[in-house]
Amino acid sequence: MAGSHGRMVFLTVVLLLVVTLFAGRLVYVQALRGPSLAEAARESRLSTVALIGTRGQITDRDGVVLATSVERYDISVNQTQVDEYRGDGTDADPSGALGVARRLAPLLGMDVAVLGGQIVGDSGFKYLRKGVLPEVAREIRALGLPCINVDKVAERAYPNGVNAGNVIGFVNSNGQGLEGLEMSLDDELKGLPGKDVYERGAKGQPVPGGYSDDEPATTGRSVRLTLDNDIQWKAQSLLDAQVDASGASSGSAVVINVKTGEILALADSDSRDPNNPGDSAGGSLASSISDVFEPGSTGKVITMSAVIEAGLVTPTDQWTVPYAYTTDNGQVIHDSHEHGTEKLTTAGVLAESSNTGTVQIGSKLTVDQRHAALTAFGFGSKTGVELPGESSGLLADADDWDGRTKWNVLFGQGVAVTALQATQVFATIANGGVRVQPHIIEGWTDPDGTYTPAEEAARTRVVSEATADTVLSMMESVVDDGTGSNAAIPGYRVAGKTGTAQNWMHGVQGITASFIGVVPADDPQIAVSVILHEPKSSIYGGTVAAPVFRDIAAYTLSELGIAPSGTKATLYPTTW
Repeated sequence: MAGSHGRMVFLTVVLLLVVTLFAGRLVYVQALRGPSLAEAARESRLSTVALIGTRGQITDRDGVVLATSVERYDISVNQTQVDEYRGDGTDADPSGALGVARRLAPLLGMDVAVLGGQIVGDSGFKYLRKGVLPEVAREIRALGLPCINVDKVAERAYPNGVNAGNVIGFVNSNGQGLEGLEMSLDDELKGLPGKDVYERGAKGQPVPGGYSDDEPATTGRSVRLTLDNDIQWKAQSLLDAQVDASGASSGSAVVINVKTGEILALADSDSRDPNNPGDSAGGSLASSISDVFEPGSTGKVITMSAVIEAGLVTPTDQWTVPYAYTTDNGQVIHDSHEHGTEKLTTAGVLAESSNTGTVQIGSKLTVDQRHAALTAFGFGSKTGVELPGESSGLLADADDWDGRTKWNVLFGQGVAVTALQATQVFATIANGGVRVQPHIIEGWTDPDGTYTPAEEAARTRVVSEATADTVLSMMESVVDDGTGSNAAIPGYRVAGKTGTAQNWMHGVQGITASFIGVVPADDPQIAVSVILHEPKSSIYGGTVAAPVFRDIAAYTLSELGIAPSGTKATLYPTTW
């Protein structure tokens, strides 16, 4: 009996110890470790989906979309998790790789066997299909396959293809700007990423009422450009056609609103399609702002402006103009073609584009005055346009000019400019002598729809309004009675200048032919330039560039609704 009592006591003590042990463990697990264990368990059931911020749009001045982001998804597989899939046990939905393949293949438009071979392996990440449409992605996500990832990606679309591709640029596969405005405006255009965290069930599906948290992605700002999509298209198509017809190696065309500095078109013959850009070489896609060339005779406009501004010459002063002229330091200057001695006025020297006459006129300027005039019109400095890769051109200090350069700069040689810089000179004359910084951004729209215009462009007076009006009238003689007759537009007064210069482009010596003009001359609205490098059909800007100017300018006038000229020109005499 005593033995039984002892065993009973012993068993009771053991039982109490076990109960105490379990109770202690229960208290430890539930009270002390409970929160952390529950957190760990929940963490193991959580899935995180990265959300990509939508990139802002790029539009033209009228809201025409030039670049936009479209919703696409990449489908990938974690091959190490394929065996975790549990089907319903039927032949139609087996567990493992076969079940995953049977459910996924119809949505991807793939053969079950082929897809099954792709999802089997030991890789933690493998693409199955890129660029899937949103509706397909939603169906795939609804399957709740534990091994399949559905990731939103940044896919950029450019509806107009090559049109303005030189300006817009493009992005990489991660949505980062690589070239053009996509690069220079990347910080403003790009959205901020977010994430979506949710508690998943056994098959990866969201648990109703389970834990969820999200950090919404934000959309980037959208930019409205000063470009007019239709004018850009016309300039691009006419330029490309003339490059082909003339055998030129390349060319550029620029259209600027002279009063505001807004760039309405910036076309380059080598423009790329941002939808298929090829490899990025860095720098600039817009040769109109990056490639430099000697302006040639279009630079004579600066010389005429400088001498008239200084009161040294009038438009009707008389000059005896030979084919060859020798300067006081023995430099022999020639005109572009042989001719007998001519009697030309200052306006006639510009109209006939005489180098020898221009040198005689420009000799009245000191070397420092010549350099100051080129600088004031923007040579040697970037225009400040909002595109990457802009060149400042080449303008040496006056002290570094040799005995010939100090004369050559008077007729557009010995300096190098971009197409935009050259156009800016004529826009300045057309705007009453005030240089307005060329720009291509009109304003920004925030994700909430708030529109903010860009800051007003900087303005700098270069010459007086009286000087600008005088030179503009002299440039009308170039079209009415000089080398630029092919630039004439019926019903409109046109002022402009032809240009031909020897150049080194991409290491090869050739010719640059150009025409830059303003219309209507009686109430200037636009400046248009056409630059052709190494044309084969003719080297003269009046022959190969002026007709393209005419067609671009005429189309722009029509698009903008600019009325024909209301007055007839009163021109200065060109001979005596």
